[in-house]
Amino acid sequence: MTMFSDPECIHSHRVRLILAEKGIQAEVESCDPDNKPEDLIQLNPSNSLPTLIDRDLVLYDARVVVEYLDERYPHPPFMPIDPVSRARTRLALFRIESDWYSFLPSLDAGGESRTTAGMQLAESLTAASDVFSVMPYFLSEEFSMLDATLAPLLWRLNHYGIVLPNAAAPVTEYAKRVFARPGFQASLSDVERELG
Repeated sequence: MTMFSDPECIHSHRVRLILAEKGIQAEVESCDPDNKPEDLIQLNPSNSLPTLIDRDLVLYDARVVVEYLDERYPHPPFMPIDPVSRARTRLALFRIESDWYSFLPSLDAGGESRTTAGMQLAESLTAASDVFSVMPYFLSEEFSMLDATLAPLLWRLNHYGIVLPNAAAPVTEYAKRVFARPGFQASLSDVERELG
């Protein structure tokens, strides 16, 4: 199994986090997004990162890759077993991606848009603080796909200059718990270690 990964990309980080948390042996090839290897260009028609190669299977899009890894390596499960809970988790993933991840393009753009997006993301996370305090992990007693999606975002807050207020203490405590996990630490690229 080989994963082509951008060492700075949040989506690549999500996949590396799942690989590390599940203890999946994979060769992770760090790629410069502006100078991708010829192998990747030939394998993936969208020429995007992350891309996972497992024998004859080529997968791209972080959500597709992480769900495949969870089904292919079911222990520990990062998605619920029953269909109703699984659907609720998928809906929560959709909300995280469409609400909180939607700030990333503006944060990466810098300038005034970065400042505005940073304030809006901080406000949104603070408004959700109660959800972070209910269980040890996000909406769960155990580490799940939701945490593998949230943790890379929270890790980048410092890089974007986002300081959460005291009212967001449950979010900060949650982040500390997740960041302390050996799997999370193993998932970080050298570039990402500098971000946090």
